[in-house]
Amino acid sequence: MVRLVVGQCVGVLHHHPDKVTELFVDEVGTADAYLRRGIASAMMAELMIWGREHGCEDAWLGTELDNDAANGLYRSLDAKEDTIKYYEFKL
Repeated sequence: MVRLVVGQCVGVLHHHPDKVTELFVDEVGTADAYLRRGIASAMMAELMIWGREHGCEDAWLGTELDNDAANGLYRSLDAKEDTIKYYEFKL
């Protein structure tokens, strides 16, 4: 059987000791040949369902300011935009 991967998403449940469980959307991506077909929107919808099924009340993610496609997707899903400070560590 040949499988063709056209999209992927990764969600991580964070169980905090001092606040509600939340869903971190770590990665959302669609192959270039399959863009603008609703694949990322469908994956995000399924991630949100999965998060709610596991007791999450909130979900969050980060993306680059100039990632127009991602920012457009998240805005279309009625996400609340925010600004954050980003830190990167060399390991």
